[in-house]
Amino acid sequence: MTRWRRSPVLPGIGMFYLIITSLLWAFSFGLVKDQLSTVDATAVATLRLGIAFLVFLPFVRLSRVPMASRVRLAFIGAVQFGAMYLFYLQSYHYLQAHEVALFTVLTPLYVVLIDASLERAWRWHYLWAALLAAAGSTIILEIRSLDASHVKGFLLMQASNICFAAGQLAWRRERIRLSDSNVSDAQLFALPYAGAFVASLAASAFITKWSQFHLGGVQIATLVYLGIIPAGVCFYWWNLGAEKVNAGTLAVMNNVKLPIAVLVSLLVFGEHTNLPRLLAGGAVLALALVLAERGRRAA
Repeated sequence: MTRWRRSPVLPGIGMFYLIITSLLWAFSFGLVKDQLSTVDATAVATLRLGIAFLVFLPFVRLSRVPMASRVRLAFIGAVQFGAMYLFYLQSYHYLQAHEVALFTVLTPLYVVLIDASLERAWRWHYLWAALLAAAGSTIILEIRSLDASHVKGFLLMQASNICFAAGQLAWRRERIRLSDSNVSDAQLFALPYAGAFVASLAASAFITKWSQFHLGGVQIATLVYLGIIPAGVCFYWWNLGAEKVNAGTLAVMNNVKLPIAVLVSLLVFGEHTNLPRLLAGGAVLALALVLAERGRRAA
């Protein structure tokens, strides 16, 4: 089997996309909890992904994409966006918004472990960077005692995290396979969303009672915003950034949204936070990024 070729690493551009995406995602936790946590999570996932699919449908160019790649891209989307969203939104029935954010802290570890498995190569500096990222995020978002409801929410979030980690790494690899096909990321991205939408729609056929599904005006506006920006544009930017940074940096960046989310809650929504913990955790996350990038330069 031919080994896939690694893309040129362009950390500056990649970091820009990942940071902008993290900033926009920071507003999503509170919106979902306030407006959509009481309605059917599978229906919400299906509608959000359907909207995201429509955003990129005008750009799709199937004639430039081999059939095997179409299938792989659809499957990647079904995992990274479809299954991830189903688990993620279901967790809001058991967790508060800040707890959902907290339970994403292990995503960097999943990114590093899955990358090592796919690459068949172990990079210790990526592991240490991922562990630092998890530690820094845990400092920011204090872990409290867990009851049965929290355990259910935690397990749902870990399933969501694994799906998201696997999907972004699979996208990187598939994008390399298509590097000679003269097709842009925007022209491809409807395919992952198509897979995600079909997967969530299939799940909703067994779970959602559509005849009883109703949304208010504010909920509809929230859903449209979440479908276009956090689910549509932001996932596109995230995967675009994922192509341009190394796996260690990508792992750490999966947790950068957490201190940003805390800052947003403090500055925009007027919530209280423990500033020393925020500063300490942010410093640890910064150290993790330095370690990941230092390892890249040494490689």
